[in-house]
Amino acid sequence: MAWHGILIGALTVALLVSGSRDAAAQATPPETLAAQLRLQGYRCDEPVTAQRDAQLSQPDEIVWNLRCGNASYRMRLTPDMAARVEKLD
Repeated sequence: MAWHGILIGALTVALLVSGSRDAAAQATPPETLAAQLRLQGYRCDEPVTAQRDAQLSQPDEIVWNLRCGNASYRMRLTPDMAARVEKLD
């Protein structure tokens, strides 16, 4: 089951990092990040916004701030790993 989370995390990172219009048309960053949060056991009701944090991001670690209807999170996305999540509220 752990490989499933790693695979989903890798796909999420690929969707968010790619500049592909096809990937963007399939899901918006708030929806994609919310899906990853839920897979990791966090609650995200109605994803509202997702903003990439350029100051905290690094080449192999993209940092997003996600605001949901019930909470806000900082997510650190690293290829081939589950997201590191920090609740901001």
